[in-house]
Amino acid sequence: MHRQEMITALEAKSGQQWDIVIIGGGATGLGVAVDAASRGFSTLLLEQCDFAKGTSSRATKLVHGGVRYLQQGNIKLVTEALHERGILRRNAPHLVRDLSFIVPNYKWWEGPYYGIGLKVYDWMAGSLGLGKSRLLSKDETLQLAPTLDAEGLRGGVLYHDGQFDDARLAISLAATAARHGAVLLNYCRVDSFIKQGGVLTGVVATDLLAPGGIKQYSINAKVVINATGVFTDSILKMDDPSSEPIIAPSQGVHIMLDKEFLPGETAILVPHTDDGRVLFAVPWHDKLIIGTTDTPVDKVELEPRAFPEEIDFILKQIGRYLTKVPGPGDIRSVFAGLRPLVKSSSKKTAELSRDHLILVADSGLITVTGGKWTTYRRMAEDTVNTAIVKRGLPEQDCITATLPIHGAPGVPLEMGGVVATEYPLDFNDPLHFYGTDAKTIRELGVANPEWAKPVHPRLPYTLAEIVWAVREELCMTLEDALSRRTRCLLLDAAAAVECAPAVAALLASLLDKDEKWKDEQVKEFTQLAAGYKLSDEQRLRGLIA
Repeated sequence: MHRQEMITALEAKSGQQWDIVIIGGGATGLGVAVDAASRGFSTLLLEQCDFAKGTSSRATKLVHGGVRYLQQGNIKLVTEALHERGILRRNAPHLVRDLSFIVPNYKWWEGPYYGIGLKVYDWMAGSLGLGKSRLLSKDETLQLAPTLDAEGLRGGVLYHDGQFDDARLAISLAATAARHGAVLLNYCRVDSFIKQGGVLTGVVATDLLAPGGIKQYSINAKVVINATGVFTDSILKMDDPSSEPIIAPSQGVHIMLDKEFLPGETAILVPHTDDGRVLFAVPWHDKLIIGTTDTPVDKVELEPRAFPEEIDFILKQIGRYLTKVPGPGDIRSVFAGLRPLVKSSSKKTAELSRDHLILVADSGLITVTGGKWTTYRRMAEDTVNTAIVKRGLPEQDCITATLPIHGAPGVPLEMGGVVATEYPLDFNDPLHFYGTDAKTIRELGVANPEWAKPVHPRLPYTLAEIVWAVREELCMTLEDALSRRTRCLLLDAAAAVECAPAVAALLASLLDKDEKWKDEQVKEFTQLAAGYKLSDEQRLRGLIA
């Protein structure tokens, strides 16, 4: 994918009508782009920042049916999510892997209670299941999770769910959509709508990275889709200033620790914290993610910040289960994301499920919101089906249930047009998330040994991955490179800041930028990364406590 080629494709269609224009480049918008383009519709996606800048890069990194929803009796949602989990695992084997979870049992009734529930979870997954759950003895539990607190431990229940890298899946979806002819632009903001007789006929958008300053485009469309997540209400207001808010944002928080707190490849699920919420401790990229809380917030921001009490809550809860209790000084990074929970429905609902909501406004604007990463494909299918029915697009069958995602075996590579017939999946390989692109990235390091060097001793990425991101993945800023094309910022915020000058210099050379641009990028990224690190005051408070 090359941004200038995308701009050229946009300008070549000036005055013509796109079948579908999508606002929002997160999981939902990218899923809609893949679905629409693969059905043969001319498709344009516009994202005001970077792909997956918001919630879609801040998940718990799980592709799951939702054990907690099963407890709540939400059978329909769990069944759909488990089905979609299996489809995603099949279509993106390089991105989604099986992950074993342990529910530790400290009370006599927890083993049979959770054991039966998770057997139902297995049964609901059917042929798309990832593995069978089973009861574990105390010794078996400690063998898989040796740092669990052994005092009072009776055993555990082991079950299986999926794990992925959310931002990497987002980029792979963008590449998949592009392969089917979609045009996707990051840093292109939709400013207003074009209407005729009250009917939506297009958008006015601004390219924020245009040479010499911003450049505006008037874009005609048969269908406009609002897939902006927690920003849904702002687009609804743009369409109709009298529209009522439908989103109740909720903040989830995660902390990143070194792997020593839970060595091995088995995750832990704490089904009930002090206030009844679920807590996960998940190995990821040789680190340990712990989260998430669920806190209602009033303000929607691009960079939500964790509240001190949320961090304290996570540390307190996980400390009850581990022999080595983590403190504030052990946190490598902390990040927050906002979930777009739907707080009300509408008379204009075209399709409603317990997981996601699709609305059709009087103007014809189609809004899709709610949901989660696991069900992104189903959300996209429902949205495009709604566009066909409500906006008169020609009938075209959805093919995404069996459509390989970019990088999967048998998918044409972006560079060279080579078709990979085999790809050995080694999840210990730090490049496995790239799938069939991994070979080309290694070749970049061979061609230029400087690029084979790590970006930082504490981070699992090389400079070759940065080069690849710029050349093929629409990486336009230092934040793109260190937060989403690689996950440096989430894994170790201090290390990300330390490597920022060198990575910015490489970006400047690849993007033909000057020294001033490089310095500005480092300054902006350093300010951003401050929100991913605990302050000295927070660390001191933890030490005193």
